[in-house]
Amino acid sequence: MNESSPIRTDTARAYQPGEAPARDVRTRRFRPIRWLVILALLAGAGAIGHRWYEARTDKGAEPATAHRAGGRGGRHGGGDMAQAVGIATVTTGDMPVVLQGLGTVTPLATVTVKSQISGYLMAVKFREGQTVKAGDELALIDSRPYEALLAQYQGQLARDQALLQNSKLDLQRYQTLNRQDSISKQNVDTQAALVKQNEGTVAADQALVDQQKLNIAYTHITSPVDGRVGLRQVDQGNYVSAASTAIVVVTQLHPISVIFTLPEDDVARVMRQVRAGAKLAVRAYDRGDAHQIAVGSLDTVDNQIDTTTGTVKLRALFDNADEELFPNQFVNAKLTVDTVRGAALVSNSGLLQGTPGTYVYLMDGDNKVTVRPVKTGETDGTNTVVVSGLKPGDRVVVDGTDRLKDGAEVRITDGAQAAGATGAVTGAGDKPGGKPAAGPDGTADTARPAAPEGGRRRRQQP
Repeated sequence: MNESSPIRTDTARAYQPGEAPARDVRTRRFRPIRWLVILALLAGAGAIGHRWYEARTDKGAEPATAHRAGGRGGRHGGGDMAQAVGIATVTTGDMPVVLQGLGTVTPLATVTVKSQISGYLMAVKFREGQTVKAGDELALIDSRPYEALLAQYQGQLARDQALLQNSKLDLQRYQTLNRQDSISKQNVDTQAALVKQNEGTVAADQALVDQQKLNIAYTHITSPVDGRVGLRQVDQGNYVSAASTAIVVVTQLHPISVIFTLPEDDVARVMRQVRAGAKLAVRAYDRGDAHQIAVGSLDTVDNQIDTTTGTVKLRALFDNADEELFPNQFVNAKLTVDTVRGAALVSNSGLLQGTPGTYVYLMDGDNKVTVRPVKTGETDGTNTVVVSGLKPGDRVVVDGTDRLKDGAEVRITDGAQAAGATGAVTGAGDKPGGKPAAGPDGTADTARPAAPEGGRRRRQQP
């Protein structure tokens, strides 16, 4: 066999000093992988053992919990506890009937002040944002051209008055001569017509004089209403045109009105009160409907319903002495149209909706509840009028109703009976500084967690 044979080259290769065989290299390469697999198996075994230990711990804790539950749960085999609930008593009170609508603050008068004559603006006599009275001077127009015309027309008037006086004297002479048969009747009639003509001329001259006097008065621009002036819209020295150049806007703020809308279904109820002469109160709230801005009264109702929206407009007046209402401000208007006296009131948290319609869980004794359908009326967001189904003094569940059913056994948390129609209930374990609940042996049961707010208890986490 020659030296170039491939068999000889692969099998007879000599290893260099310090070089390991190929088999040892492969064994050393796969050793870290084996360790990773072993570690993964150990972690899985630890997780399985931990879950098994938790399961055994839960099974051992169930009998002790059932033993501590006492006799209330024993009737159902010792594993179920009566649901902890909070209750409120149906009370008697007055419920206002309030209708709410969206409104806009609208001034009773908003006047854009313009000049009635043309001319140069000589002076601005107001300060922006100033409160003015009716008749206060706001601006001054150059009056010299109108004064010159006044003098001209007064001269014409004096001349024509002299002509009229002379024609009247001539008429008297002609009438005397006519009675003496010295002149004809035609001359007398002609002179009488001349007198009438001169009287017309004098009247026209007097009108021109009066017009120029009025124009001079118009050079003093005054406020037509009481109110607050806005921003100046023209500066001093500009030429203003008659009835086209705005100078300032005056807005009346005292009193001020709110125009709001109500659905057409409420119109009849409102109109009955208006025809009876009742003074209906209107309260204005801010955009968020959280803060009351002002209190006023209903002024009038519009004479037609808007067919596109099915609403009617109403106007309420507010004194606005503190200027809390601002023109074009958006408000929520609440109109009190009536008050239900001596009604049975229940907390809204106790009202539920379901197959029976509106219903409550009514306490049947001290440890059982029953479903009671009710018919409700007006509400103020906290309490609701019960028209039928309940009477004052009945106790209804207002907290812990999520897992109740008809005939379920319950236990009332401490302090629940003191709660009124508002439904504010405090759990027994929520009292500040309260002690832990006692166990069956009379000692403090530290294993039982305190009840959270609302009377419910949470399962202790392992």
